[in-house]
Amino acid sequence: MIIVTGGAGFIGSNIINLLNRQGINEIIVVDNISSSNKYLNLSKAAFVDYIDKIDFLSFLPKIGKIDMIIHQGACSSTTETDGNYMIRNNFEYSKELLHYCLKNKTKFIYASSASVYGSGKKGFKEIKSNEAPLNVYAFSKFLFDNYVRQALKREDGIPITGLRYFNVFGYQENHKGAMASVPYHFYQQIKEGNKLMLFEGSKDFLRDFIFIEDVVNVVNFFINNDISGIYNCGTGQARSFLDIANIIKRMYNDVAIEFIPFPSHLKGKYQEYTQADINSLKSVGYNKDFFSLEKSLEKYYNKFEETNGYI
Repeated sequence: MIIVTGGAGFIGSNIINLLNRQGINEIIVVDNISSSNKYLNLSKAAFVDYIDKIDFLSFLPKIGKIDMIIHQGACSSTTETDGNYMIRNNFEYSKELLHYCLKNKTKFIYASSASVYGSGKKGFKEIKSNEAPLNVYAFSKFLFDNYVRQALKREDGIPITGLRYFNVFGYQENHKGAMASVPYHFYQQIKEGNKLMLFEGSKDFLRDFIFIEDVVNVVNFFINNDISGIYNCGTGQARSFLDIANIIKRMYNDVAIEFIPFPSHLKGKYQEYTQADINSLKSVGYNKDFFSLEKSLEKYYNKFEETNGYI
């Protein structure tokens, strides 16, 4: 049995799709769908049970043999200001799952975030000295990564893997609202008025944009290999927001680009540059090529035209 928390969400539902394609249906989905249309992400998925996130921890000891927990569930809002909520949801909850896996010798793969690097001025290698969170979401991920580092020192043979996702975009992020990716929002802007709205200075905002298919490939590598540690999940190549807009403009000839003022509420809390150091990922044997930004956008937008972005 495999547990996927956040299984109705963006990355979680794509991981379930991966498992299904491999003939794996013995899956329990854990999520909270009370206030969104995330349920649409599961409409074609195969799994044996769904458990609400609030009830899951009490159900966990009763489930029986669990081969793996793939923990993708979290509050991912970088503008959330309730620190107590964020710590309970992203840190304390994750600790409970980790303790269960350590006690029951269950493989544990969890979602971390490139946000832990903050401005990135010290670099993007997976070492503590490079980490300086700029918001409480990033801090919650930072806390758990450091908690995991202590667990890894036990060297008890249980695979514990954290993946620091960089700027992921792709299928089934429709429910994310303001937290959806830049490519998602750009597509909506095209459909609404053939105009792409960029913050002033976007040519200087460089991010490591990684396509969901690449993320799933990385997750699959760790599913099939018992490797512990915290690893960056990015392409190793930074591109600007303006690059994305120009690629889209070549795809849709009648699209215009317009620059708007940078929001004051994001000043000092916004990563202007990210680029994954993927040497650690390569050192443990991951050798797949990543999709180019151009190819990723083509695949993603074709899926929008076919199915409104759903698998």
